[in-house]
Amino acid sequence: MPRIVRPTAHGTPDVLGVVEVPTPHAAADGVVVEVRAAGVNPIDWKLYSGAFHAVDDDHKDAAGLAASMPSIGLECAGVVTEVGADVTGVRIGDEVIVYPVTAAYADYVSAPATAILAKPAGLGWAEAGSLMLTGTTAVHALHAAGVAAGDAVLVHGGSGGVGLMGVQLAAAAGATVIATAAERNHALLRELGATPVVYGPGLAGRVRTAAPHGVSAAVDFAGTDEALQVSLELVADRTRIASITGSPRRAAAGIKLLGYGPGQDAGTEIRSAARGALIDRVESGALRVIVDTTFPLTLAAKAHEVGIAGHAPGKLVLIP
Repeated sequence: MPRIVRPTAHGTPDVLGVVEVPTPHAAADGVVVEVRAAGVNPIDWKLYSGAFHAVDDDHKDAAGLAASMPSIGLECAGVVTEVGADVTGVRIGDEVIVYPVTAAYADYVSAPATAILAKPAGLGWAEAGSLMLTGTTAVHALHAAGVAAGDAVLVHGGSGGVGLMGVQLAAAAGATVIATAAERNHALLRELGATPVVYGPGLAGRVRTAAPHGVSAAVDFAGTDEALQVSLELVADRTRIASITGSPRRAAAGIKLLGYGPGQDAGTEIRSAARGALIDRVESGALRVIVDTTFPLTLAAKAHEVGIAGHAPGKLVLIP
């Protein structure tokens, strides 16, 4: 029988279990996809750890909180195996990217046809299954911070999955990019068009050296107190600081908060509109999806342990 990864309780990655379930069927306006790769993202372990912030009722489905226990896995890619009666333009056997979706840590997922996008033939499964959540999050953050040509933008967490997307997209927009990361990831960031700086004590001074004419915007993909403090110190206009974390301290700082919680911007329309453009960029070679490690579905807990440790540059991916 098909398998799915589910948390059995709130806690650490050891609460994840692999269980057998019936093969899903397509709704009239949906499809079923055999999953070939599912992206691993921090939101996945935050959902069952109990650390996830409050979520507005209107966004519970998008955040994977519709069930009593959260459904994990919010992006994937695979092959269409069933098509609903009302669906046009999608056929059995199509290779597709699925986003947004819930419960993607599985052999099969059902999803509305609106979540289906054609996978570029030259894009590997691991890259296809891990493009969308980080890509759309980076687009949303850069849009919220108003990043454009001529800006100098500080990217906190530059070597993470979202950070690497943000660095590439900001550089492509004509901005000067300064990105924080551990030194072992600096060569990669330079290759992608950023000036890397080490995070830690003295960060503000290092950023000033890297951007002697000042920093006009900041996007925070790290969520640390340091990232917030340095952003507030260096960026004069607080509305040009965007963070994907929603801590109370950030809420009181007057910056842009992105997410599904009260007072945060979910960016649903921006993210949806960005999907096709991201695929076009990847297909043309203008955007790279950097995968660090793949894991079999049965090692989802191990993938989360690696992700929580925070040392991997790029994406972690499950391969059913």
